[in-house]
Amino acid sequence: MNLYKGCNHGCIYCDSRSLCYQNTEFDIVKPKADALKIIEKELRHKFISRGVIGTGAMSDPYNALEAQLKLTRSALEIINKYKFGISICTKSSLVTRDIDMLKEIKANAPVIIKFSLSTSDDALSKALEPNVCSSSQRLKAVEQLAKAGIYSGVLLWPTLPFLTDKPQQVIDLLKKAKDSGAKFVMAYFGLTLRIGSRDYFFDSLDKLQKDDLIPKDTKEKYIKRYGTRYICNIPSQKTVIKIFKEHCEKLGLLYQFGDIVKDYQKGYSFNPLKSQMSIFDMAEMLNH
Repeated sequence: MNLYKGCNHGCIYCDSRSLCYQNTEFDIVKPKADALKIIEKELRHKFISRGVIGTGAMSDPYNALEAQLKLTRSALEIINKYKFGISICTKSSLVTRDIDMLKEIKANAPVIIKFSLSTSDDALSKALEPNVCSSSQRLKAVEQLAKAGIYSGVLLWPTLPFLTDKPQQVIDLLKKAKDSGAKFVMAYFGLTLRIGSRDYFFDSLDKLQKDDLIPKDTKEKYIKRYGTRYICNIPSQKTVIKIFKEHCEKLGLLYQFGDIVKDYQKGYSFNPLKSQMSIFDMAEMLNH
């Protein structure tokens, strides 16, 4: 479910800037026409009785326009109406506005909120993600959700080579996530750079280096190590993954995708296919 097109968070590493997505005005957020009507129609005619709706993949559902337009809020009301669950990925603390609705959805179906963080350092976060709330504000939002009984955690995604990949940076984030009440931290120890997103990323590194916000040789390190590669895994990946897993287990944080899904869906039986499609169901499907 993508209610908006584009994103104004300004994250220098965002893969959604890639030319393959053909979004030439990525930094301009636009609401999609008739999005709520489409969602209502889709859910009304789904031939499964329950399921989980995902949102936040290509555009943050809690962007700057959402505070006024409340499209995400309205979509949650529709999702709740049809007793579907919700999986939200966001960088915005605005999601806490909708705790009441998330609690209503949770009464019937699974709810999971995933906060994307690349670092727990607010100053570095501001440089890499200039138009989004600070990492500490996001962790505070995790705490608010946890206190309200909403299953939430952190996506350490991406981990930027030479910038956010030091073992101590990862350990600090894990400890802060645990202190906030996060149930999980799922990580990707690297970065993806395609045509379009790579150019923007390198131009941004130039500006940050010029302003002394990151080390002067950061861009040169990327070019030397990765060239024009799409997958840019961090140099010390095996070591950092080992440290990551050890600290997750020590702190009681889930980190495997399957374990997280199983945990947040625990106690729900929400996705059985309808046993048989009637002729009336089939006629309705063809009409729509």
